[in-house]
Amino acid sequence: MRLVAALSGMALVASSFLTASGPAQAEPDIESVQARVDRLYHEAEEATERQHDARLELTELRADLASLKADQERQRRSLEAVRAELQDSIVTQYQGLSMVGVGQVVVSEDPAAFLSGLSTMSALRGVQAQQFDSFATQAKALNIRTQATAGRLAQISRVEKQMTREKATVSEKLAEAKTLLERLKDQEREELLSRSSVRLPSGVPTSGRAAAAVAYAMAQVGKRYSYGAAGPSSFDCSGLTMRAWGQAGVGLPHSSRAQFGSGPRVAAADLRPGDLVFYYSPISHVGIYIGNGLIVDAANPRAGVRVTSLHSMPYVGAVRPG
Repeated sequence: MRLVAALSGMALVASSFLTASGPAQAEPDIESVQARVDRLYHEAEEATERQHDARLELTELRADLASLKADQERQRRSLEAVRAELQDSIVTQYQGLSMVGVGQVVVSEDPAAFLSGLSTMSALRGVQAQQFDSFATQAKALNIRTQATAGRLAQISRVEKQMTREKATVSEKLAEAKTLLERLKDQEREELLSRSSVRLPSGVPTSGRAAAAVAYAMAQVGKRYSYGAAGPSSFDCSGLTMRAWGQAGVGLPHSSRAQFGSGPRVAAADLRPGDLVFYYSPISHVGIYIGNGLIVDAANPRAGVRVTSLHSMPYVGAVRPG
């Protein structure tokens, strides 16, 4: 019994030691790291594309705000002109009478208070009804424009906050990807980073403006991927396609989702070199078809600008710019 007890005690001590020290931390598997890093890169790309969309919306909102402010100012001047006519009419009709109550109405700066004062004046009948109605209409129109301006300002604030959140998301995803890569051994990390694309095709058949777009995109193969970049030394996906088709004289927005509306839709079976091809749902990646079932795209910080197969990512559709 003593021997059994002693052996049990030794086993317990050994077990406790192993539990305290723990097994050696397993080295991360390169394939699982690659999958996780690519997922993080795509999540960062999604946030970047949302930033691009928000930036386009912000540009439109600010232009609309400027128009609304100008319209509001025109309406304010129109209201002041009608107010002046109405004030003159009141003063003229009440000359020689007690002007205390009338004076309070005449000097009122607030259109609503001005109207309220007129409505409660016992001698309102003496004021020309047409002038009164005109002022009421102009005041209502100014109020509508003031509210519209305030609404645009609120929208701008919301979009600016969204852009800040998306920027933080990009930074967070990239930092996590960097941490994962740093856990790999140097040799494994080099192997992972070198897995970039299929072989470059020897020739790409193109014609017309599409030829200029494809030629530009192909000339960028091997360059770095950078979120939000549109060349010349680095690109993100929609930055590359925007710049490539810009060489052909076609303006595209810096947003994959916005580019999806830049031309007529094209079936996969009818693709021609130069067509824009889109991926993921919601759309968050775009490349340029170059023929033979291949595309050129700015993939992610690991792959950079590369040539890869048409269906290497979840395919959504294609459009033909121009």
